[in-house]
Amino acid sequence: MFTGIIEEIGTVLWMKHQGQSGQIKICGELVLEETKIGDSIGTNGVCLTVSKMDSGWYIADVMGETLERSNLGSLSSGDQVNLERAMTLNRRFGGHMVSGHIDGTGTVVEYQKIGNAVWITIETEDALLRYMVEKGSVAIDGTSLTVAKVYADGFQVSVIPHTGMQTTLLTRKLGSRVNLECDMVGKYVERLLEYQCGIGVNTKPIKRVRRDHNRSISKQYLLENGFF
Repeated sequence: MFTGIIEEIGTVLWMKHQGQSGQIKICGELVLEETKIGDSIGTNGVCLTVSKMDSGWYIADVMGETLERSNLGSLSSGDQVNLERAMTLNRRFGGHMVSGHIDGTGTVVEYQKIGNAVWITIETEDALLRYMVEKGSVAIDGTSLTVAKVYADGFQVSVIPHTGMQTTLLTRKLGSRVNLECDMVGKYVERLLEYQCGIGVNTKPIKRVRRDHNRSISKQYLLENGFF
């Protein structure tokens, strides 16, 4: 679990693709303090497990699902990424609940400076937009932000100077893909309503059968209890 408050900007040393999966090596300093093998580091908002590390760098495995849903697969040597260690219970919870499980990506289509803030417009698909609520939360490349406006094909956030300096958000070129994690509360509410209303693609309840220990498992037993 993360807070979406970025601790450090790291640099990709290399990204290796191995079939449908891959490995990534990141240069960082602050996020490696008190970190050990097996710990989690949010990398552009993706929860990655440290598999190897030494002074100033760590390596993590990236599975195919992550490469498909995030922008990690398009990273190369020299690219900068937002980094955050998994949260602990002895520090302030300054952002919102971020799981590090990316829902999908969006595309940066506009930057607009208004006063001391920069407004960023991001286009994304309907499957993600349905979780966007004005004044709600979204994580963009792991950065906790407030949704300012929602449109038919995208949404806007406003970035204050401190956030702009501490993250990579304002360095993305127009057309760049960014990782998006929607507020998990909305996703849980939707799933619970699907069960309550009997809608959704996987809402058929699992049949639970009390085992008759005086009867052996057989094909007939499984047929009678709906397993075939």
